[in-house]
Parts: sequence; structure tokens; C-alpha cells
Amino acid sequence: MAFEISAMEMDIIIKLLAATGFGLLIGVERELNKSAAGLKTFSIVCLGSALFTVAALSTGSATAVSGVISGIGFLGAAVVFRGPDKVSGLTTAALVWTTAAIGVATGFSLYYAAAAVTILVLVILIPIEYLEKRLIKKHRQ
Repeated sequence: MAFEISAMEMDIIIKLLAATGFGLLIGVERELNKSAAGLKTFSIVCLGSALFTVAALSTGSATAVSGVISGIGFLGAAVVFRGPDKVSGLTTAALVWTTAAIGVATGFSLYYAAAAVTILVLVILIPIEYLEKRLIKKHRQ
């Protein structure tokens, strides 16, 4: 008896692999910036969101997607820290939320939208952060 994967199962596997890849791209940038959340966190958030979406589609229940949104809110809140002089972790929390949205989009087969948002996130993080460090922080001092 040969092991066969149906076309539907292959489609699901492709979605999950794509979501993992999108999350990894964002995670790499976070690792390079020594963020508390990195490769594993972002790839797992994106993968899990895609899986919930695929499961919701296959059962006909769209409520699972709203559960992803609520659950990610709690995870994002866990990375925000407030000190006496500053708040930190807001970018990481926003990235966790956006990465979950990328996973949901991938689960719905919106590959171009998911890829575009991943690229936009990296554009915001890399060149914009460079500008922020060089221009804005220098100006504040």
C-alpha cells in the first residue's frame, strides 16, 4: 500500500509551509535586533494562525479566525513591558499581531497579500529602523 497525499492535503501543507516561511523572514529580522521574540516565535505564530484558518475553512466555522485574533492579543500583551521611564515591546507585540494576520491570510490562500505584507513589514523594520536610529534619535539628543 503506497502512501498518497490528496490534492487537498498537499494544498494544506503548502499553506503551512508558506506561513512558516513568512514567519521565519520576520523572525530573522527580530533575531538580528536581539528581540525577545525571534525565529521560533514568529514562525510558530504564523504557522499556528494558518492552521487555525485551514481548520476553520475545512469545518465551515469562521469563528476560529476570531479566536486567533483574541488569542494573539493576549500573547502580544505578554511582551509589552512598562517601566518608570519607558514602554518597551510595542513593536514586538505589533509584529506578533501582524504575523498572525499573515498566517490567517496564508490559510485563506491569499499568498500574494501575505507575501506583500511580509515584505512591507521588513521594509518598515529594516530601512525605517535605520532612519529612526540615525535621524530621529540623534535629533532627540
